[in-house]
Amino acid sequence: MLDFRNVSFTYPALDETAAMPPAVRDLSFSIAQGEFVAMLGHNGSGKSTVAKLCNGLLAPDSGQVLLGGLDTAVEDNLFDIRRQVGMVFQNPDNQIIAAIVEDDVAFGPENLCVPPAEIRTRVDDALAQVGMSDFTTAEPHKLSGGQKQRVAIAGVLAMHTQMIVLDESTAMLDPRGRQEVMDTVLRLHREQGKTVLLITHFMEEALQADRVLVMHNGTLIAQGSPREVFAQRDVLTQAGLTLPAAARFAQAAELGDDILTEDECVNAILTQYTNH
Repeated sequence: MLDFRNVSFTYPALDETAAMPPAVRDLSFSIAQGEFVAMLGHNGSGKSTVAKLCNGLLAPDSGQVLLGGLDTAVEDNLFDIRRQVGMVFQNPDNQIIAAIVEDDVAFGPENLCVPPAEIRTRVDDALAQVGMSDFTTAEPHKLSGGQKQRVAIAGVLAMHTQMIVLDESTAMLDPRGRQEVMDTVLRLHREQGKTVLLITHFMEEALQADRVLVMHNGTLIAQGSPREVFAQRDVLTQAGLTLPAAARFAQAAELGDDILTEDECVNAILTQYTNH
């Protein structure tokens, strides 16, 4: 579905006398259709640049980004590429443009010249998929952060994209809002086979992915299943990342070094209590 081949990108310098370091350097990875991949990294690691490279918002200085086999650097491909991949950004207030929820969800299909009758069907279906059918005529500014992000995801779904890229989409939300968005994303992945690239700094969200990629200074320094990646403590330290909260508690309580989730933590406590 998505293929980065030795991709490098550097932002223009504000001062012509200053040289900017590459935001992404010689980056290679791929994401299969239907896969759910989480990308981790500290601020400035290149994660958001990767998101913008995915659908041609940025073009690589060198290397190739292929989306469904189409090169994002070829301008004639951009319309088809953006029909395949939808973006959900960090701040929900920066991506909702209409005064009514249904109008905002309809904006993408309208720009794709979808017939009005089909747009109505797509909007209703998309809002139902994200659990927002009761808010069709609501004003977005009156919604919670989590609800706004679900509206943004509905806008992507109404375009019938095959892939969703979420760039720190839960970063500005409270725990309830984050859970609403994650529940929606997981359901779309599991029930509809949507390909997902989740860029996040929440370790607990990464645990729910099929695979985790770790970025550091514009390069990929680790990838594998969540359990494989979180077992590499030295790599996490290098990337400025921490273990999930349950794993940190388990270590402090000497419950074991292989515990990652809350359920595993509870089971370990119960086992220890039963044995004593």
